[in-house]
Amino acid sequence: MNLNIFNTEEEVLTALATYFVKVADDAITAKGKFSVALSGGSSPKKLYQLLASTDFQGKVDWDKVYFFFGDERNVPKDSPDSNYLMAKKALFDPLEISTLNIFPVDTTLPPKEAAQKYAEEIEQFFDEDELSFDLVLLGLGDNSHTASLFPYTPVLHDRTPSVKEVWLEDQQVFRITMNAPLINEAKQIAFLVYGEGKAEAVHHVLEDDEDIENYPAQLIDSITGEVHWFLDTAAAADLQE
Repeated sequence: MNLNIFNTEEEVLTALATYFVKVADDAITAKGKFSVALSGGSSPKKLYQLLASTDFQGKVDWDKVYFFFGDERNVPKDSPDSNYLMAKKALFDPLEISTLNIFPVDTTLPPKEAAQKYAEEIEQFFDEDELSFDLVLLGLGDNSHTASLFPYTPVLHDRTPSVKEVWLEDQQVFRITMNAPLINEAKQIAFLVYGEGKAEAVHHVLEDDEDIENYPAQLIDSITGEVHWFLDTAAAADLQE
């Protein structure tokens, strides 16, 4: 695990954007393409806007970047709650990313079928290559969830890399998510977490005894690569070490 702690939100975002560029460049140089699984939410939206800005847009060969989603809400693609729509507006449209490079979850299907189809699309993309994203971007909820790995959901006990539908009883909604075994196959994993509201969750995940039912993000541990945390001082405030 690699902890990167910065004074401000802007410094965190700039550092992660710089890291994104490096991982992308390394992958494209090595094999001609870069695969990344995006995170949803308000924090990554600012990251995507920064990557699409004049400061960063010219630093990546975007034609060779392939975009997936670590999780998605079970809503139409034009819903304001859609992770795809957020990424489209913040990143894909400004950079004029080809639709051939974007792999959204098909939420027109029932949740279970949507999850199965997405798992199949991921397998087809990697084909005979190792089923391993170059980078998975993650956030952290104040209840210590990441992607759509929520406390006390059956997906937390998966052992085989896949995509699953997750029913959230308290919200009465479905989500579709990459499970922890699939995320952990990634060569690099990066958490983007900032703000004092996340400090308790960061402490639980990084320093408390293992309790995946309550702190699902503890499941994330790259098998072959490294997990990088990009935090501001407010989010890191409760860390003891």
